[in-house]
Parts: sequence; C-alpha cells; structure tokens
Amino acid sequence: MFLLLSIAIYGLACTNLIVGKKASADGSVMCTYSCDDYGMFIKMQSFTAGKHAKGEMRKIVHWETGKYMGEIPEAPETYNVIGNINEWQVTIGETTFGGREEMCDTTGLLDYGTMIGLALQRSRTAREAIKVLTSLAETYGYNSEGETFTICDPNEAWIMEMMGCGIGSKQCVWVALRVPDECICAHANQSRITTFNMKDKENVMCSKNVISYARKMGWFNGKDADFSFNAAYAAPDFSGRRACEARVWSFFNMFGDGMDKYIDYAAGIKKDAEPMPLWIVPNKKLTVADVERAMRDHYEGTPFALDGDIGGGIWDMPYRPTPLRFTVDGKNYFNERPISTQQTGSVYVSQMRSWLPNEIGGVLWYGNDDGNMVAFTPVYCCVDAAPKCYDTPGADGTHFSMDNAFWVCNWVSNMVYPRYSQMFDDLKYVRDSLDNSYFASQKAVEEKAMTLYKESPSKAKEYLKKYSYEKADEMMDVWRELATYLIVKYNDMTIRPEHNRGNFKMTEEGLPVRVQRPGFPENYKKKLLETTGDKFAIPAE
Repeated sequence: MFLLLSIAIYGLACTNLIVGKKASADGSVMCTYSCDDYGMFIKMQSFTAGKHAKGEMRKIVHWETGKYMGEIPEAPETYNVIGNINEWQVTIGETTFGGREEMCDTTGLLDYGTMIGLALQRSRTAREAIKVLTSLAETYGYNSEGETFTICDPNEAWIMEMMGCGIGSKQCVWVALRVPDECICAHANQSRITTFNMKDKENVMCSKNVISYARKMGWFNGKDADFSFNAAYAAPDFSGRRACEARVWSFFNMFGDGMDKYIDYAAGIKKDAEPMPLWIVPNKKLTVADVERAMRDHYEGTPFALDGDIGGGIWDMPYRPTPLRFTVDGKNYFNERPISTQQTGSVYVSQMRSWLPNEIGGVLWYGNDDGNMVAFTPVYCCVDAAPKCYDTPGADGTHFSMDNAFWVCNWVSNMVYPRYSQMFDDLKYVRDSLDNSYFASQKAVEEKAMTLYKESPSKAKEYLKKYSYEKADEMMDVWRELATYLIVKYNDMTIRPEHNRGNFKMTEEGLPVRVQRPGFPENYKKKLLETTGDKFAIPAE
C-alpha cells in the first residue's frame, strides 16, 4: 500500500532555497529556511562550544514534543551554534515530505530537529555534516517521517533526503547530491531527488541499502541506473505538486528562463506533465536581497497568484486561512500555498563566504515571523548566545512579551494581514529601510572586524556579537514604533491624514483633522454586488 503522509496539507510545511557559490553575486554559498507550523512559538537556539570527557552523555529531547527520549555519548569536541549555522559556517535546514507511512520508525531515538542540532555541533564541513547525520540515524534510529535536508558550507551546497525503514529497524535509506556551484536549487515538503549516479563519489553519497530496500519491499524492480528515490519512496501526488513543488517552481521562475513549460507540472492537475529539474542555472547572479525577496513570494505575476478573488478579503491579502483544504457540499477544494505564509515561526537566509575568516564570513540574516513581514537582521556565526529578542526569558507560545521578536512582529503582521492593501506599504517601507541599512553597513562593519581579527580573533568576535545584538535591538525599537504608528493611522478602518510619514495633520486649533473613510475598494464593491445583487441598493426617491 502506497500511503503518503499528507504533510503538504496538514502538517509542518517549510521552504528551503539553495544558491551555489558561482550562482551568487559575490561568491557566497546561500541557503534559506522558513520554519512553518501552525501555532508554534520559535526562539533562536544556541549551543556554546565545548570539550567533553570520555563517558559524558548527552540527553536527547524530541525537538517538537519536548519529550525525553534517552541519552547518547557526547562528542569529544562540540562547536558553537547560533540558530542553524555553526562557527565553521556550516548551515543545515530541512523540509518534511512524509513519504510512505510504513517506513517511519517510531521507536528511533532521534528526530530530524535534534539531529540537525547535533550535526551542527559536530561538523566542520557539509560533507562531514552528512556523515554525522546519517551515522546518528543509523546508530540510534531515525524517529521522523521523510525529510529533505539542506546542508551547506562556504564551499559546497548539498541536498539530502532520508527515510526510516520501519518500526524497530534502526535503519534508514538516504541519498545526498552536491548542488552544482553554478546552480540554484530548492525543496518545499516534497521529495525531489529522482535518479542519481552512485559511481560519482565526488558528488553523490547514499546509504548502501537505498535501492536494495526498495527492491525488498517490491517498490522497484528495474536497473540500478533507473532507480528514482522519490518514485520509490515518496512520489508526488496533487498536493505534493500544487502545495509544494509550485513553491520551487516560483523560485526557479524568478531567476530562470523557460519555466513556463513546467507550469502544468506545478499545477498538479496534468498527471503526465514534465517534471521540473532538481536544479537550474539562474539567468543572473543572486544577492542576499534577491534571496530575501524570494522568501517573501506569493506567486505574484504567475498563474498561481493570490490576488483577484474574494479569498483575499476586502483589502486583497495574499494569504489564505488554514487548513489548506476545505469541503463545500461534499466537494474538496484547496487554497494556494506560497513561500511566504502567515504560519512561519522563523525565517533566515544564511550567507557563507570562503574568503573570509569563519567568524566574519558566516551571517544568518534572521527574522521571527513571516519573511514578508519582517526585516532580516544580521547575526554572525561567532555569536555565542541569541540576542535577547530572539530568546526572551518568560516569552513562549502563550505568554506575550514586548521584548520578544516573535510576539512583536506577529502583533504587527496580524494588524496588517486583514487590511493588506491599505497597510502593507507602511510596513514595507520600514522593513526595506532596515534591510537596506544592514546591506549598506555590511562592508564597513566587516572591514572593521577584519582589522580587529588581525589583532585578535576574540576582539572581532566581541565586535560582531555587539553589532548583531545592536541590530536586533534596533529592529525591535523600530517595530514597536511601527505597531503604534499603524494603530494611530488606521484606527477603526479609517485613515488618519498625514503631512508626511508619522506627521499627522492638525487643525489650527491643535486638534487632529477628521479621518478619511475610504470604504470598500472599487474592485471589492463589484464583487460584493455580484453576490448580493440589489439587496443593498438605495431606492430611487
């Protein structure tokens, strides 16, 4: 029985974008991760570097549930980790694709999130991280569904897919492919690896049983060269294409030529449509700003765009309520699922640069909320503890804090969502002003850091830590101001007139001038009348 776990519709739903070093404008390797879940409170994790005595054990707690799972031996040495990047600039992200339900090993000790944290603490390169991830899974059991991992360092980008081999097996099947330096790649909750050349040891790594297990289970009986990982273990269905592969298509479409021929595949309706490639060569060299823009995408200007129907409400928001699937009169329907989504808990763009010392070369451009609704503040990989706003004492999923980025950013975005076309430009102005200020400062900041590094690496670390904290604090100050500005300007579905931004008009007597009452946008008036007819028509006098 080929029973897919419906991750795309009901469960975790993340997006990863990958940029090879020859596909970037400055030679950086870049990757992204939006951690998307319904109601999950996210804080920035951190692990300090350490030396560990023989026999020292590491307690394992399930990343999602918090359940204590057991212990494993600690590594002799562990590295500093901030967020999803470590002191060697190794970055690991993921998206869950589910796959065959019977392959999940619920008795395994390690889930994918815990494994990522362990691998970041134990790896100096992407290749080493792949070996750590897979050896941990094969030693202690892999207690997660099918997973796609992004694994990068300043020189290489890899995509890896892994599944367990059933309850109690303590085995898994996996394959990792090196993304060509000149290419961009992406994955979004659908297994994407098809065929691969096992003889190409430089660019391919895989488990010994990756094909034999499928043969044993009766899921594949052809030649090894024809084996497809996702065809055997997680073939894309309608949801896998429309809710997941369409996000990959949108990224490729932004920076690639000839992507129109894959629209039918991404749409998910035409079963024999030509599948997309795993990676493409972009038509331009990508910057950090380009990749941030991609993480803010809602399919604008494509056949999947979310504007033009009443699903966006009065003020045409490019978001839809969850769950993605709904039923009317016994017939099933769906909402589009773009890269940018309201249920994002945290988002980052990781920038890794081989020509700089690790302390300076690795930057996690980070935000706590939907990527479209936040500025990405720089957090350097040498930082040994999260800025307070990204890990705030007392703040959690049920406790709001004005000092916490997750809650303050969600406060603002949730004001903007239902009145998007009215309010978003004000948010975008602030967001882009902050982002542009970070980019404008980066060169001078890193030149100073290099000067300090030559004196003492520890001085450079302290300087970059202070800078990372200052930018996070600055963002929080600006975002709190933005929240109060929006409530004053747009109170009660009106608009308070301004001379210029934040300078509200006053009468000669010193009182606020009367607010504007814009009413329904023109396009919504027409949509309203299509459904109500003359119900609200004013009779002729």
